[in-house]
Amino acid sequence: MPDYRPPIKELLFGIENVVEYQKTTNKLKNFHDIELDDVRHILDEAGKISSQVVAPLNKVGDMQACRVDEQDDEVHTPMGWGEAYRQFVEGGWNTLPFDIDKGGQGLPWVVAAAVQEMVTSASMAFSLCPLLNQAAIELLCIHGSQEQQEKYLPKVMTGEWTGTMNLTEPQAGSDLANIKMKAWKDGEHYRVRGQKIYITYGDHDMTENIIHMVLARLPEAPEGIKGISLFLVPKILINDEGDLGDKNEVHCVSLEHKLGIHGSPTAVMSYGDQEGATAYLVGEENRGIEYMFTMMNNARLGVGVQGLAISERAYQQALDYAKERKQGRLAVKKQGRPTDIVEIVEHPDVRRMLAVSKVKIDAMRWMVLYCAHWLDGANHHEDENEKAKSQKIVDL
Repeated sequence: MPDYRPPIKELLFGIENVVEYQKTTNKLKNFHDIELDDVRHILDEAGKISSQVVAPLNKVGDMQACRVDEQDDEVHTPMGWGEAYRQFVEGGWNTLPFDIDKGGQGLPWVVAAAVQEMVTSASMAFSLCPLLNQAAIELLCIHGSQEQQEKYLPKVMTGEWTGTMNLTEPQAGSDLANIKMKAWKDGEHYRVRGQKIYITYGDHDMTENIIHMVLARLPEAPEGIKGISLFLVPKILINDEGDLGDKNEVHCVSLEHKLGIHGSPTAVMSYGDQEGATAYLVGEENRGIEYMFTMMNNARLGVGVQGLAISERAYQQALDYAKERKQGRLAVKKQGRPTDIVEIVEHPDVRRMLAVSKVKIDAMRWMVLYCAHWLDGANHHEDENEKAKSQKIVDL
């Protein structure tokens, strides 16, 4: 498989000229000291870990795939996955856009989106883990209680633990009103019982704990989506001292097989096979859909980045192939070129197809950066009216 070449030049062009980074960040709180040269350095380093550490995982991930070990009831990732993830989180790449006082690095989402593109192009299967983790972090930051933030956020932020999003059930695909997963009060906490499907990184061996964000229905809750609550369900319970304790009633039943991302464990998860899995209510009862949309909207921008990232990687491989594959002769002889068979990149129609692809990819990239720019405005603009305007554009 051809090497991945991080499009640093294209990303910087979009950040500097389309988003007008230097001018717009001067109006945002916390970003005054982050110059364009700082962004350039960050993207250079992100390009290195994407191309040198993450990209080599692509082939081994699809060939080996994840597997459920029946002896230890754990999901094992392909060879090299854990080491690459360790390098990723130790480099701080998991924490870029989050507030410094919560353990993040306080960088704009514009920068985080650019980094996310490169990591996703390098290996989409690998990138899905930090994608869900960032969404879980934002949910905890906005809706988690003080106790939940103190207990779980620091290690989810650093990537020592990872987070998941649990919506879909076998009988309820995109129709969340049909969720049947049960929850009930049990002393100071709750318990949940049921099954969730298509849970990205629902179980793996890269971290010692996983924090599941789970939608479930309490007894006598209103019907439909108005009766759904959100619960935090750790894979491993945390004791009063903050240390890992007993394993919760959470386990992976099986893994789905998705084309191109066999290295990403897409899990069927079972909760509470016996007494019920220990769970903690996030926010208020029956407001789970509202809270979960915080996580879903964060992931939506990430899914948009995935389309861009895969397009960029496909374009690079198509370009490499066109430069190597020989077929046909030139219709019009070029001066200094022999009349024998040429590389297909020399044919005008192939060049046209490559050029059109490149233009569309650049347009997607500008759209992603533009959206991330307004997200920064919604979060950090110093003018409240401009914050509200930015949020409306993000919503659109």
